[in-house]
Amino acid sequence: QLQLVESGGGLVQPGGSLRLSCAASGFNLDYYHVAWFRQAPGRAREGISCVSASGGYIHYADSVKGRFAISRDSAAKKVYLQMNSLEPEDTAVYSCAAGGTSTVSCAGYYGFDYWGKGTPVTVSA
Repeated sequence: QLQLVESGGGLVQPGGSLRLSCAASGFNLDYYHVAWFRQAPGRAREGISCVSASGGYIHYADSVKGRFAISRDSAAKKVYLQMNSLEPEDTAVYSCAAGGTSTVSCAGYYGFDYWGKGTPVTVSA
């Protein structure tokens, strides 16, 4: 069964940091573009960062640029999202998604075939 599983979410104070992980089972993430999305209560899902299969292209949404960093670990077969300087506005359920290199638009955040169920992040004092 092909699936993605996120981990690393939780409660953090404003200004704090978290690192989210995205792991795949049933397929190798090395051959897929991978993106992180988030959805806050009452708001539309937002694509916030994407890394190409090769790792040579990375995109960030303006809302997280300079604070978040996406990375790949081929040995661990995971994709990470390092989140620094967290703000209450970052509170959301964060999900990762993967898609083939011929179908995904990283910067456009569409064309993804596989989705995780998400991990909640709450930024609050």
